[in-house]
Amino acid sequence: MTADTLFTLPPSLAHFSAFFRPDMRPWEWVTAIKAALEGYNFYVNNSHANIPAAVAISGKVYIHPDVKLPPFACIEGPCWIGAGTEIRPGAYIRGNVIAGEGCVMGNSCEFKNSLLLDKVQVPHFNYVGDSVLGNGAHLGAGAICANLRMDHGNVPVVLADGSRADSGMRKLGALMGDRAEASCNSVLQPGAILGRRSVVISMPFGGYLPEDTIAHASVKPRFLPRRNK
Repeated sequence: MTADTLFTLPPSLAHFSAFFRPDMRPWEWVTAIKAALEGYNFYVNNSHANIPAAVAISGKVYIHPDVKLPPFACIEGPCWIGAGTEIRPGAYIRGNVIAGEGCVMGNSCEFKNSLLLDKVQVPHFNYVGDSVLGNGAHLGAGAICANLRMDHGNVPVVLADGSRADSGMRKLGALMGDRAEASCNSVLQPGAILGRRSVVISMPFGGYLPEDTIAHASVKPRFLPRRNK
C-alpha cells in the first residue's frame, strides 16, 4: 500500500511535496511532518496581521492572512496553517501540525503531529494525534483518532490484502483517505486506515476499511458498500 492509494497532496501543500511522496507508505507521511516543518522557511512568528489577544502563539508558526482566528486558542509551533482555514474557540494546536486550505479546526479540538489536507472538517470536541486526514475528510462531534496502544507497543497496521505490517511507530493515529468520514463519537483505533470515501458510523473501528464502504455497528460490525456521490 502506498500513500497515493489514500491521499492526493493538494496544490496548496506543493511546497511540502518532497516530504510527502505518493510512493511512500501512508504512515510514513506522519513521520515526515516534523522534517517538512523543519525544512520550511518560516516568517517571523506568523504572517497574520491581527492576532486576538487571547490567542497564544509560541514557536515557529505560519498562519496565512486569510485564516479566521477565534477570540481564544493555543497554537504551538512548529505549525503551518493554510489559506481560508477556520480555527474555532478553544482549539489547541500542539506542534508539528500542517493544515491545508479551507479546513475547520474546531472548538475544543486538539491537534498534535498531524497532517490535514484541503477542506478537512474537524469541527467539535475532537482529538487528532499522529494522523493524516485526506482532502475533505470529516470527523463528527466527539470522534477521536486514538494514537497509543494500551501496552505502549508499536502500532501494527492492517493492509488491504488483510496482512499486517509493523509501522515501527509507538504512536500512530488514523489514516483517513480523501473524503473519508467518522461520525459522532466514533473512535478510530491506533493505526486505523479508512479508504477514500469510506465511512465509520458511531463505533470503535480498527484495521482497514476499503474505499466506498460503510462500517456500521448494529448488533455486530457489518460492512456495506457505499454508493459514490
